[in-house]
Amino acid sequence: MLGAGSDPDNSAVKDPSDWVTGDEPMTGAQRSYLDTLAREAGEEIPADITKAEASEHIDRLQKATGRGASD
Repeated sequence: MLGAGSDPDNSAVKDPSDWVTGDEPMTGAQRSYLDTLAREAGEEIPADITKAEASEHIDRLQKATGRGASD
């Protein structure tokens, strides 16, 4: 059964280090958005990072640039 015993309000939120595919290369969409965020923040991010690493950088840079959903 999917989601048995999980918090229904938090079922879509999962730590990137726990992703099954987190060690795969970042997606094209992640690369594009991360490139935009990094340029806005004046940072350089390695091009060979994983999906999980890209997600963590995106979260951090969204906060730094004021983009994305606010908590």
